[in-house]
Amino acid sequence: MNEFVSIKNWGEDERPREKLIKKGRSSLSNVELLAILISSGTNNKTALDIARELLHKAGQNIQELAKWTVHDFCKIDGIGPAKAVTIITAIELSARKQISEGKAKLVVQSSRDAYGLMRHLMEDLNHEEFWVLTLNRKNGVISEHCISVGGITATIVDQRKIFKLALDDKSTGIILFHNHPSGNQFPSESDNQLTKKLKEAGKLLDINVLDHLIITQNGYYSYADEGSI
Repeated sequence: MNEFVSIKNWGEDERPREKLIKKGRSSLSNVELLAILISSGTNNKTALDIARELLHKAGQNIQELAKWTVHDFCKIDGIGPAKAVTIITAIELSARKQISEGKAKLVVQSSRDAYGLMRHLMEDLNHEEFWVLTLNRKNGVISEHCISVGGITATIVDQRKIFKLALDDKSTGIILFHNHPSGNQFPSESDNQLTKKLKEAGKLLDINVLDHLIITQNGYYSYADEGSI
């Protein structure tokens, strides 16, 4: 049986942290990157051994790891809640970086563009949420904000919050979004009244309300496409 050797007793070029410092992050394998997050091993396993086991359980697929909960990670010997949270946090930061990079290059030219950006946040919800997308003068995306979270059939919208966020973002245009968990894509009378009210309020602040999308699991309704805004 091979004698267990702790990573701290390895040669410098073999240790993941030192390797990253000397050769850069791209020189590390997925196992080595995970080992740095795991930080320490057990009495008979190194952090690299634990990282290999994690990836094996996930089918060597980082995307699969992204679905794991703290409880799932803690099933691996050598992973406790603190290490699980560290790994989940790193994966989430990576995902948000990709989203931010995509938004930085995105110009909304149609309701289809707006729907494509927001659908993943809203289409599978079993309750209503109201969001606003802030845009610059060239309709480039600045940010998205959740305004309110409601029940199955309604959510309360504070127009002051919407326009405060728009002003803070120095946006000149906004797109409104809410979802219908029922699957009904068509607006209610209260949806119509709210859209009209927000459109008029935007004019006073020189912030153009460009569209209002109602998102469902099966598609969306666009006030702009329907000529209703």
